[in-house]
Amino acid sequence: MEIKRKLYQACQAYIDLRIATIDKAIVAARDASTDDTKSSAGDKYETTREMMQQEIDRNTVQLNEALKLKQALALIKPDTLSEIVQPGSLVITNNGSFYLSISAGSLNIEGVSYFAVSQASPIGSKLMRLKKGASFQFNDKNYLINEVY
Repeated sequence: MEIKRKLYQACQAYIDLRIATIDKAIVAARDASTDDTKSSAGDKYETTREMMQQEIDRNTVQLNEALKLKQALALIKPDTLSEIVQPGSLVITNNGSFYLSISAGSLNIEGVSYFAVSQASPIGSKLMRLKKGASFQFNDKNYLINEVY
């Protein structure tokens, strides 16, 4: 199904953009750390270096999380079809369409909004292992699964 391939590619682009943004932030923090020169104001240099190191550490944690997302997405086969909801499934409900992959939020493909959710997310865990025609309740809303691709 072509739409699943496009959703998969949108998730890849989401992760790639996240990784690129984090990489730039790490480089900027490293540059700021090495560019600051010692001044007569005492330990300003060491304070700036420490702040930049903390920024690098925070961004490194975010980078590792983004790389984990990339690994999780790599396990999904976008061309696989199943009657039972599993990672990689596109689920059409009466209250929205969900792509079980990674938590990437709302993705707009050909003018239609789809929600990319992980199987570990609250709604993703509700969807897992259900079939067309199944219903469930989430956040005081009733959901009916119209299609599983």
